[in-house]
Amino acid sequence: MTPFVMLEAIAAAVPIANVDTDMLVPARFLKTVSREGLAEALFHNLRVDDPTFPLNRAPWTGAGIIVALDNFGCGSSREHAPWALLDFGIRCVIAPSFADIFRQNCFKNGILPIELAPDRIATLLARAANPATARMTVRLVDQRITSGDVIIPFEIDPERRRRLLNGLDDIGLSLRHLDSIVAHERRAERAQPWVRSIPVDIGSAG
Repeated sequence: MTPFVMLEAIAAAVPIANVDTDMLVPARFLKTVSREGLAEALFHNLRVDDPTFPLNRAPWTGAGIIVALDNFGCGSSREHAPWALLDFGIRCVIAPSFADIFRQNCFKNGILPIELAPDRIATLLARAANPATARMTVRLVDQRITSGDVIIPFEIDPERRRRLLNGLDDIGLSLRHLDSIVAHERRAERAQPWVRSIPVDIGSAG
């Protein structure tokens, strides 16, 4: 997983509450198990039906941040939603609240979900909607968002922060104990030689 330390990118304003995962990635795009090629699916129906939707227009066609309203990512638990965000280039979503499973899926895929109070969201939405002020910087190291002369701090769970800074997903965390895992497997094979394990190149995982 790519570490998240600092992101300087265009922010797109999506002032919609209850953006569900079907809005993010319609069900017909769920046939793939690849994390690549889903950028087209992101907000597909809105982008087709509404030519003025931000992700259809410059500079937001190159957005790396989304600013939205309450309960972002509600609905089904499909992991294709963060995959599509990431494939489009979005690495940070800022909203007053997130659906819990979606939030967890974001962290597991290297996307930073930031929760802010509604008044601060309103400030960032206004700036994101203006091409002249849409570029923002998100610094995870000191936990702040900068947009021009506007500086907004944010909170994040320390363990989630550590994982993002170091680019560690669940597999990455497990592989930090690779020597112990291999030693255990060898001991188990010696103790129970009649149980033959299928050779797996553990070092190539993740």
